[in-house]
Amino acid sequence: QMHNAAFKATQLPHEYGRADYETVEEFIAGDEWNDACFGGCSVTIPHKQSIMPFLDRLEPAAKDIGAVNTVFVRQEKDFDGSMRRVMIGDNTDWRGIYNPLNRRGCASSNSSGGEGPGAALILGAGGTARAAAYAATKLGLELIYWNRTPDRLTGIVDEFGGMVVSDLSEDSLGVFLKDTNTKIKAVISTLPAASEFELPQWIIEQHTAPESTTKPVVLDVNYKPYTTKLLHQAQKANLAVVRGSEMLWEQGVGQFQLWTGRTAPYKVMKDVVLENCQ
Repeated sequence: QMHNAAFKATQLPHEYGRADYETVEEFIAGDEWNDACFGGCSVTIPHKQSIMPFLDRLEPAAKDIGAVNTVFVRQEKDFDGSMRRVMIGDNTDWRGIYNPLNRRGCASSNSSGGEGPGAALILGAGGTARAAAYAATKLGLELIYWNRTPDRLTGIVDEFGGMVVSDLSEDSLGVFLKDTNTKIKAVISTLPAASEFELPQWIIEQHTAPESTTKPVVLDVNYKPYTTKLLHQAQKANLAVVRGSEMLWEQGVGQFQLWTGRTAPYKVMKDVVLENCQ
């Protein structure tokens, strides 16, 4: 609905549909991929990594994150002068995280004044957590990870740096923040909404105390439900929040521009997402 509304608004003759396959191999062998009119696609879980070997080239973000959520097509001149179709993989998920957090002032400040480093607390260990780590790095934030299964975070830490906390208690995370004078500027949850995750109350209280100079922005990647339990907790504490719906249209804007080479109709795409998520 979002992309078709964007094509209609820009009077482009494209159509966005669903191609539902159990494996990437089936999709690559299918009619859509091999149609001369194929102009690209979104790639969803669980195919964001398995599609990578079938692409001609990866953009830097896709390489660094290790996942592709967007394929776009270019016609390029071959060595013999003929034109050939080139399939390129990129990742706009990180833009869906970076843009909203940057707008809300989460970028690390270089100003002095006694305030310690800013950090992003990243919850979860899947592909979206990797995009979150990439986005947080671009914002200049330190990386702190938590997952119920800490072993799953090894690969992310190896590639993006940062530290893993085994639990979110004041005795563990709290001591680290105090010892390093680190302030959490962003909480990015990539956990499923069904987990009904909430932050320990001490994190809320510490960052909303009158003497606190940093109030974290809380981002939840889930766009349904519109307000998760975590976001409800953050709103109750008067913290700024970013809903998954905002991430959805932000990454979609990036996809549209990769496919078409044109500026996306931002408000049209935003309005369609909100209409369907609220």
